[in-house]
Amino acid sequence: MADSRSKEKTLLVFDFDHTLIDDNVDTSVCKLAPGGDIPDSVRSLYSDDGWIEFMGAVFRHLHQNGVSAEKIEEHVKSLPLAPGMKELFEHIRNTGKYDTIIISDANTVFINYLLEHRNLDSLVSKVFTNPAKYSSDGCLMIENYHTQDWCSLSTVNLCKGHILQDYIQSCGKEGVSYSRVVYVGDGSNDLCPGLTLRPQDYLMPRKGFSLWKKLEKMRVKQGTPGKQIVATVIGWDSGVEVRTLLENIAVDKPSL
Repeated sequence: MADSRSKEKTLLVFDFDHTLIDDNVDTSVCKLAPGGDIPDSVRSLYSDDGWIEFMGAVFRHLHQNGVSAEKIEEHVKSLPLAPGMKELFEHIRNTGKYDTIIISDANTVFINYLLEHRNLDSLVSKVFTNPAKYSSDGCLMIENYHTQDWCSLSTVNLCKGHILQDYIQSCGKEGVSYSRVVYVGDGSNDLCPGLTLRPQDYLMPRKGFSLWKKLEKMRVKQGTPGKQIVATVIGWDSGVEVRTLLENIAVDKPSL
């Protein structure tokens, strides 16, 4: 992975499903099952805090039905990038002035497949997601990134706000500070990291998706007790809009 950090710069943070790619990689892989769907006996294992257990059962079901690692890899690599993401990452590549990380509730195997296939792996400094690997007999296995009990906004296996702030603090210990953070996401689990952002940062929810809807409700309830978003919120339909923000920041920001 690339590490182009300098003394002070902008940190770009991306979700993966419905943000970097225009699909949910986990639910999409379920289509590889016989008949194109997962049986009820496997679906019954799903719960809000049981996504890892559910996906583990999905992977076992696929393996038991002859779906190979090669077939899974081919499918993941076929998933399209979200609109404008190709252009956005071309901008990131051409400027070389951003640190870029991914925080996702997918898994290491799927994200690495996609990043390498799209030649994006050299542009991403770090990926925070659930560890996964193939067993000796070819079954994909997945584990929790961590097991947390401190954040009610997040699932047990992944608190994105904690991961983001821990990363920023660890960079600070190495003498790296970020003048701005731009967080690009779509889902409910992107609210927690959004609440950790500062007034000079940007939270970019995908329009019409869960995070966007949650933020709309929070705007209505402004002034009520509880945490509020202090970062600037800018919705996006395309990665080109993220690129436009970055270009505007570059113009307005004084040289360091």
